[in-house]
Amino acid sequence: MIKSAHLPDLFTLQSIFEGIQDAIYCHDLEFRITNWSPAAERMFGYTATEILGQSVFLLIPDDKYSEKKELMQEVLSDGQISQYRTVRLTRSGKKIPVSLTFSPIKDQDGKIIGISQIAHDISFEHQAEEKQAMLAAIIESSEDAIISKTLDGIITTWNKGAEHVFGYREEEAVGQPITILLPADRLSEEEAIIASLRGGEKVDHIQTIRKTKDGRLINISLTVSPIKNRDGVVIGASKVARNITSQKESEQLIAKHVERLELLNVVGRSINESLDLQQILQQVTDSTTKLTGAAFGAFFYNQVNQEGETYRLYTLSGVPRDAFANFPMPRNTTLFHPTFSGTNVVRSDDITKDSRYGKNAPFSGKPSGHLPVVSYLAVPVKTKSGEVIGGLFFGHQDKAVFKEEHEELVFTVASQAAIAIENSRLFKEVKELSAKKDEFIAMASHELKTPMTSLFGFLQLANRKIEDGIAKNLVEKSIRHLQKMIVLVSDLFDVSKIQSGKLQLNIEYLNLAVLIQEMKESFLQAHSGHILTVEMPEESFVNADRTRLEQVLTNLLNNAVKYAPQQKTIELKVQYIDKAVLISIKDFGPGIDEENQRHIFSQFYQAKENKDGSSGLGLGLFISKDIIERHGGQIWVESEPGNGATFNFTLPLA
Repeated sequence: MIKSAHLPDLFTLQSIFEGIQDAIYCHDLEFRITNWSPAAERMFGYTATEILGQSVFLLIPDDKYSEKKELMQEVLSDGQISQYRTVRLTRSGKKIPVSLTFSPIKDQDGKIIGISQIAHDISFEHQAEEKQAMLAAIIESSEDAIISKTLDGIITTWNKGAEHVFGYREEEAVGQPITILLPADRLSEEEAIIASLRGGEKVDHIQTIRKTKDGRLINISLTVSPIKNRDGVVIGASKVARNITSQKESEQLIAKHVERLELLNVVGRSINESLDLQQILQQVTDSTTKLTGAAFGAFFYNQVNQEGETYRLYTLSGVPRDAFANFPMPRNTTLFHPTFSGTNVVRSDDITKDSRYGKNAPFSGKPSGHLPVVSYLAVPVKTKSGEVIGGLFFGHQDKAVFKEEHEELVFTVASQAAIAIENSRLFKEVKELSAKKDEFIAMASHELKTPMTSLFGFLQLANRKIEDGIAKNLVEKSIRHLQKMIVLVSDLFDVSKIQSGKLQLNIEYLNLAVLIQEMKESFLQAHSGHILTVEMPEESFVNADRTRLEQVLTNLLNNAVKYAPQQKTIELKVQYIDKAVLISIKDFGPGIDEENQRHIFSQFYQAKENKDGSSGLGLGLFISKDIIERHGGQIWVESEPGNGATFNFTLPLA
């Protein structure tokens, strides 16, 4: 056969053979390898020296031996096999996925004398396929809706999760515009998302609303990512949508419970802090109306007047008071009886269908003009002893508004309200008793003051007439005890004036230095065994009631004598502080501990450590505090046990 001038020579063929990246090897009809390219050496790890003359089956895994018979028969039948995907073995025993092309080798007479194989390593493609298959399996098994679409918004893929979330089957959704999932008021969202995608931006975890096949609106968390081709051009988008409706409902439920707990806490605290009955009733009505979602609520409260007659107070919420102004109070009818008797809660989805409704004349139902009530809830308010105080009533124009949870909430508030109302009742009783007590003290002290003053004058007159002796000693003792009684009665009279707000001040412009100097002389005459040191400016002008200020100073000086009997020195100091004058009286007695300091200005309080038998009702400091505060000043004590006590008070400078 004459060689064609156009065929490459042997050296050219050898060069091509060695330069091809795919593995090329040949074998004869007895399957002995006769040719082995450098690429085959790189792919399989055998050198030409090692592999030439060896069986080609060295390269075939045991589980692929069945291939040899059918493949070889097809090639020997003068056929060619292209891109046959299978697996081959390397020298190290590693399996690699390959694509094989088989071609027969013929001699000059056209007789087949062998077979050539070209092996292309498809490991990367195989991995990509596996990855693709794995991703496809993940997408298909995902409970989230995974959808892809074009930039024109046409759906191109639709997984099982999307079918479950939105209700459309794949054949129904693919090819449809993505807007089939958008509520009418959310169409602008799609435009914004597409604009972001065209810029290559990812839209991450936005929470929005989408529409299902049956028209339901669901909450979803949406992530949208751009799909790019090999050139990096955005050609579409993938969407992952998770149905978070249950999560949102749970969050709303939790928020609702938290809000209710906070409201219950606020209501409980506020009604228990208040002792005003009307305020308690209004707070309870407002809070329970809000908790139940009622259109309006009312609290009817049983009250007994001085004649023993029962009547009802009421508070309203959600409607103006004049909405009930023309209607009579609820009667103890069949419908209202369970509430006013405290037997049980009444809850109805439609009270007009209740067998107890409309049975009592003259209205036989709601009076004309009454607020529309369909849903109805009534809860009795009872004390721990079982006494029915009243009832909470709620209404709404829609059906089935009130649930069991609303019963429980109202019942909780009602229990707290009952305690608060009881406290209010007790407070009112105590207040009335206290008023009667103050009235009695004022009357008694006033009535006692006149004969005691007369008696004091008679004893002084008798003392001047009696010469020395036992009788004179007895009269002088009587005068001293009577003076103490006059002080006690005066204190009681002052307290009654303070409680009733009738303690009057006669304010005048006076020099504090003159008043204190006069008081010093009087004090030393009465307590000749004591030393009173005074440190003060020559002038300290204040606007004050001279008599009441003298009463405060006398009380503090007498206390210094009374509670520090072993210490004869008392210090009185006056100094300026800002726009006020500070007066301090210090004794050097046993001092006052912290507990007594906290209560020492309270009414009728005496220090627990007072064991010297000194008389008094514990009113002096209470009265002094009121007098100083009425002057716009402050009074306090500083003391450490064992180091005496200093009583301080301030007065504004004139």
